[in-house]
Amino acid sequence: MTGTLYLIPNTLGTNEESVSDPLLSVIPTEVQATTAKLAYFIAENAKTTRAFLKLVNAAHPLAQPLQSITIAELNVNTPAAALPALLAPLLNGQDAGLISEAGVPAVADPGANLVRLAHEHGIQVRPLVGPSSLLLAVMSSGLNGQSFAFNGYLPTDAEQRTKRIKALELRSRQEKQTQLFIETPYRNSAFLEALSTTCQANTLICVATDLTLPSETIKTQTAARWKTALAANKGPDFHKKPTVFLLLAE
Repeated sequence: MTGTLYLIPNTLGTNEESVSDPLLSVIPTEVQATTAKLAYFIAENAKTTRAFLKLVNAAHPLAQPLQSITIAELNVNTPAAALPALLAPLLNGQDAGLISEAGVPAVADPGANLVRLAHEHGIQVRPLVGPSSLLLAVMSSGLNGQSFAFNGYLPTDAEQRTKRIKALELRSRQEKQTQLFIETPYRNSAFLEALSTTCQANTLICVATDLTLPSETIKTQTAARWKTALAANKGPDFHKKPTVFLLLAE
């Protein structure tokens, strides 16, 4: 009998005011308890996973010492040929937890291919409840939540990025579909400037930053208003902060 692959959500950031608050406020007790029972984890980042397990341990003592828990890394640099070895313990009957560096695993996350392989091997996959920055951003944006698409990172080359923004704005207008993006946090300002100057004046743009944290900010307004705010140095305080960008052309 094979083990179960649990998809374990992580917090979306650290609350500097209280180390434990993010875990207690966004990760359900049942998820913490399930996590505490596991001895094998497949993680995007071993260091952040150990930090997460320390928080879990404070509320639900781990079944065994942290130093004896196995954490195998799976990130964007992991070759496909290495995936079967990560699933080997599950095929031998051991349960495992797949955990992202932030938010839910396998969504905008390298764990998706492992989940697919688990299905191919008949391994039970159990998604656990937790924070998703993408869904939280859609929920709070006021934009179309019936039809939306996540586009990941856009090109860093300015010309290519502009072409991509225009193409996605056109799709948004034609299909009435909300478009979602993320950017490397230190490029947030440049990305918002590109959106506000490339999009038509009445296109709605939402900027959702530090979701679930005390510093959380969410604002939706037209591209024209964002452009005016940036010109007056009144843009959002989101430098080096995790941010989701959304647009809807009407």
